[in-house]
Amino acid sequence: MRRLPPALVAGAFLVGLVVLVALVSLVWTPHDPDHVIVPDRFRGVGGGEYLLGTDQFGRDELSRLMAGARNTLLVGMVTVVIAIAAGVPVGALAAFYRGPLEEVAMRASDVLLAFPAILLAMLFAAVFRPGTLTAMAAIGIAFVPVFARVVRGAGLQVMQMDYVTAARTFGSRGWWIVARHLLPNVGSVLIVQATIAFAVAILAEAALSYLGLGTPPPTASWGRMLSDSQSYLYQSPLLALWPGMAIAFSVLGFNLLGDGLRDLLDPKLVERLPAQG
Repeated sequence: MRRLPPALVAGAFLVGLVVLVALVSLVWTPHDPDHVIVPDRFRGVGGGEYLLGTDQFGRDELSRLMAGARNTLLVGMVTVVIAIAAGVPVGALAAFYRGPLEEVAMRASDVLLAFPAILLAMLFAAVFRPGTLTAMAAIGIAFVPVFARVVRGAGLQVMQMDYVTAARTFGSRGWWIVARHLLPNVGSVLIVQATIAFAVAILAEAALSYLGLGTPPPTASWGRMLSDSQSYLYQSPLLALWPGMAIAFSVLGFNLLGDGLRDLLDPKLVERLPAQG
């Protein structure tokens, strides 16, 4: 029996913790995350009924962190779905048809790769109104060429296999070969790339919210919480610590999960993993 990679175990634990907190926040938080109680502002850790204290408006930090986890996972999921929905078909078609179609798709990907997610979101914010939907769309579009290239690279190897050649010889349609042989065989690569993209999306959304181009107030967002806290570092430095740790642990968890899944799913690494049993 193969032993699970330590990175996979650690990453699954951290990601599972974030998901659990987000799910719990759907039905329960210690206080209303958006409720302002001015007399309770800047309460310290364990200050009465507030486990992690309160912010400059008297809002409960723990409740806002829990609500922020929900928003963070939503942004990550929508971003990855957009990137997969647009990038996978482009990469699959480029790998199957080659020739001019491949060149056009890959050169378009090169152009899109020149625009980082944050820069693209700023362009979107200039055209449309800044907000969560704008940020998700911009980050998702920025990841499209990444998924297209990953699928194309893995798909080119699949297209050289004997069973694909046999399918072509017997007259199988192109869409059947792509759906039956190409996509299932690049699934493991897609899973790994999705976890990595999720981590980058969390960072990008936090950065956009920090700049005021992401989730609008009063909705809880880790990036905006970090931005708001910088004006009160001398009064309450922990206001910056909690969202900063939440972002760091979430990104670390998804990166470790991606590394662990790569070690587990990559057949070239199977022999390197220790076995037990």
